[in-house]
Amino acid sequence: MIKFTKMHGLGNDFVVIDAINQQIALTTEQIRYIADRNFGVGCDQLLLVEKAVTKTADFKYRIFNADGSEVGQCGNGARCFARFVRDKKLSDKDDIIVDTHSGQLILSFAQDDLITVNMGIPRHSPADIPINMEQELRRYSLQVNHDTISFGAVSMGNPHAVIQVDDIQSAQVSELGMMLESHSIFPERANIGFMQVINRQHIKLRVYERGAAETLACGSGACAAVVIGIEQQLLDQQDIKVELLGGNLTINWPGRGHAVTMQGLAASVFEGHIKL
Repeated sequence: MIKFTKMHGLGNDFVVIDAINQQIALTTEQIRYIADRNFGVGCDQLLLVEKAVTKTADFKYRIFNADGSEVGQCGNGARCFARFVRDKKLSDKDDIIVDTHSGQLILSFAQDDLITVNMGIPRHSPADIPINMEQELRRYSLQVNHDTISFGAVSMGNPHAVIQVDDIQSAQVSELGMMLESHSIFPERANIGFMQVINRQHIKLRVYERGAAETLACGSGACAAVVIGIEQQLLDQQDIKVELLGGNLTINWPGRGHAVTMQGLAASVFEGHIKL
């Protein structure tokens, strides 16, 4: 029996498992079973809390999509990770450092139960995203179904493409998201964001996540959208409100060479045990 906690960050939901105090060795099939909303627990992603692998970190943070694939970053999951280790008394620090496959994150507790995540420095070069383009551009273009799609691309520890749309409600999130997520231009697939700019400090965003389809919120997607919005001179550089289907995040990015910070809530839903 595996003990787990069901959590969510703005409706982006997770199964979080303590892999320090119980032995965990999950197969891809088992992760898919846990994530299945009909036969398992149900989640967008499964998170593992493990022992740190570097001397400077407190924990290791691992993320698995609902399809069983492991990824390097998830901002909403990072806030849930912080809430989990605090609630389970695994750490009483106000600032927690975690190892991930994409580098280290700093998770900080603020007032009103808000959690701030230092998401690291965005990477813009095509090789780092990765995207199969020879030259870095602020706007890339792609032919899809005889239409030309313009988008920005960046890595937040995972690959993101962001398309500016006039109306978030009528955006072709499922259709375009499915086609672009696994397009050959993205060798590791990509998360596809659809961004409506309300003003220079406020955007609305929907995200089609690789391996999970559209979710109610995507923290790294919110960071990517703000970075691309600033790069394309659509947004200011501080306190950007990102309105997602599941709620709001506040994103700050001073510009190139600086880290992105994200602030928002995280909540536990229920505790349980599952037999695999």
